Amino acid sequence: MTVKQLSMPELVDACLELAVPGVGLWREPVAAYGVRATAKLVRDAGLAVTTLCRGGFLTATDPDGRAAALDDNRRAVEEAAALGTDTLVLVCGGLPAGSRDLRGARERIADALAELGPYAESHGVRLAIEALHPMYAADRCVVSTLAQALDLAERFPAHQVGVTVDTYHVWWDDSAPRQIARAGAGGRIHAFQLADWTTPLPAGVLDGRGQIGDGAIDMREWKGYVDAAGYTGPIEVELFNEGLWARDGRQVLAETAARFAEHVNPHGSAVGGPGDAR
Repeated sequence: MTVKQLSMPELVDACLELAVPGVGLWREPVAAYGVRATAKLVRDAGLAVTTLCRGGFLTATDPDGRAAALDDNRRAVEEAAALGTDTLVLVCGGLPAGSRDLRGARERIADALAELGPYAESHGVRLAIEALHPMYAADRCVVSTLAQALDLAERFPAHQVGVTVDTYHVWWDDSAPRQIARAGAGGRIHAFQLADWTTPLPAGVLDGRGQIGDGAIDMREWKGYVDAAGYTGPIEVELFNEGLWARDGRQVLAETAARFAEHVNPHGSAVGGPGDAR
């Protein structure tokens, strides 16, 4: 998504040119190019698919809506398996229209995970609940903190359900470092993503994720937290940003790799250990 202006073949070529070892994929561009075609493209290039985004939106109250959400998430699990990634990121969903019941919405997420966790396990895929900043609680994700995400995840085996740690969404939360340690102790950090917090936020706020180094977040500090928690998996950079999307995608990817080296992995290579596009 950081360089969504690139076609799938262009993305793969740019990753190879910059020695980026893996890529986190989104379902929409994968569907446009074709799941099987994408899987072959990245496999032939030797790229790892680090995660697939996104499943979720599990808070509907009506039977038809819940059934449709479960069906869509099963398809997402199957797509993740076909692409060769073991992690499906979940954006769990906001409040249904007219509802103010946050606790009820979170319980419906738990009910859905009880069905989806075993299904994901049967395909070799883990579910990674992503806590989103509270400004998204109404329309996108009623899970706003890592503590809330872990309270849900810990109802299930760690190899079925864990969490995504995304700096953009948790950097403001003083309890987040403790929750990262908690997640690490339980083997539940399934993904780690970076984006910076820049202001003013754009209208609609969805596309306000800043380039690494442009905002308020100390990326090295947050990498230290996940390192201390025992996380050794990929580090993804996920930027929703109209200004970046308007530029040449290869240049944006090269800049992102350089920023990663400067602000996250100063003693390593430009792509870190390992760093990945998203």
